[in-house]
Amino acid sequence: MELRYLEIFCKVVEHGSFSKAAESLYLTQPTVSIHIKALEEDLSTKLLDRLGRKVVPTSAGEILYGYAREIVKLKDDARLALDQFGGRMKGTLSVGASTIPGEYIVPAYLSRFKVLYPEVYPSLKIADTREIYRSVLDGEVAIGIVGSAVKDKNIVTEKFLDDELVLAAPIDFKKDLITKKDLSGLPLIQREQGSGSRASLEESLKKSGIRTDGLNVAGEIGSTQAMIQAVTSGMGLSFISRLAVKDSARLGLLREVKVSGLRIKRHFYIITHRVRFNSPVSKTFAEFLTGKGVKKTAD
Repeated sequence: MELRYLEIFCKVVEHGSFSKAAESLYLTQPTVSIHIKALEEDLSTKLLDRLGRKVVPTSAGEILYGYAREIVKLKDDARLALDQFGGRMKGTLSVGASTIPGEYIVPAYLSRFKVLYPEVYPSLKIADTREIYRSVLDGEVAIGIVGSAVKDKNIVTEKFLDDELVLAAPIDFKKDLITKKDLSGLPLIQREQGSGSRASLEESLKKSGIRTDGLNVAGEIGSTQAMIQAVTSGMGLSFISRLAVKDSARLGLLREVKVSGLRIKRHFYIITHRVRFNSPVSKTFAEFLTGKGVKKTAD
């Protein structure tokens, strides 16, 4: 079972196409087909099925793909480790982040890291906390930055930055301060299930004696920017990261409203897989995130 055959097999599975896999590998389609046929003959089993224009793995192919992906990754990691040993840092840096850190924090860190290591190619996936956790667990991304702690024995969780959820209101909202009791009479916009912001909010409200099922929920929106637009257009109020609303508040597009006796502090966390091998690039970026010369504050 040759390593090159496994690399080509992985590309075909990932692209779902012989022609697209060939293009990504700078090979001809017949060459790809010959290598796949040789791999199937070597293993005495059919690995791929054609379903119309789509190529999909058979049951045996799915089993092989799980191992082949790890083997190819180890080969790439070994090459990166040798590059680092030789004084070079290069390769793909796969990072996943939930919405707030993904849109407001991580890009600046990636930019500064890129200046230090120009041959590194950053790849940033933005999704909700639950999806990023799954991506780290599955090895799709090496490092995750999320808005709530992950409780999983396979995941290493480390505190990263502090944040606060503030109540954002339309600019024509009349009050600067409200009581916790007032919340039940206000139209509130909330994030979707799986969001770290929503989990932090619900936990804080519960600790403050506020029943979430007694709130007047006007809508559920799966994007921070869309929530800000909904607030500025008058749809309702929403608890949003101070990082996300500070520019809109400064421009007079919305206002922050204080809730007496309620302050929602939270943390962002760095998550990595406990067992999976992280490349030198990923390890170096994790160290870069966790404080070496970097001020650990979100404000």
